[in-house]
Amino acid sequence: MVAVLLNCETHALPAPQNAQASANGPMATQRDGSHDFDFVIGDWKAHVRRLPERLKGSHVWIEYDGISNHKKLLDSNANFEEFDVSSQDKKLRIKAQTLRLYNPDSHQWSIYLVDLDKGTLEIPPVVGQFDGKRGEFYNQQIWEGRAVLVRYVWLNISPQSSRMEQSFSPDGGKTWEVNWICELSR
Repeated sequence: MVAVLLNCETHALPAPQNAQASANGPMATQRDGSHDFDFVIGDWKAHVRRLPERLKGSHVWIEYDGISNHKKLLDSNANFEEFDVSSQDKKLRIKAQTLRLYNPDSHQWSIYLVDLDKGTLEIPPVVGQFDGKRGEFYNQQIWEGRAVLVRYVWLNISPQSSRMEQSFSPDGGKTWEVNWICELSR
């Protein structure tokens, strides 16, 4: 959904531990999250607020409206998003694609940003999982010459609406600045 926003060098973070060893024995059973993104399948209206000046204390947001369409791939748990929004004055446009893949071994989702115009797939992806109706996904990348943590959070999920936020942390996750808010509605 944010392919044009994160066009910079990335570095992998170790994946968070999902299963926890109990004091008495083997690893706890992991929850099957393979259908966590089923809610998003279909066509949505998208309203985006984007903070173009990131990690600089800016409070100037640009708003966009358009579509976000999600399709399952080959009857699998993978899905693909086509995203197209324009600023209210029609001078700015964000056209992006997202590929989401579920790993049944780690019980985590990998979210890849795809730029079909440039023929690129951003690697490494943001990786994470849902806990109830909240999903958190992380990555590390270089933003304007410094390493930052990137977090995507999915929340307020219902059949008729959901919200995705992207945040950057320049201090290892102590503080986060939200720089992208996408509200989907049907």
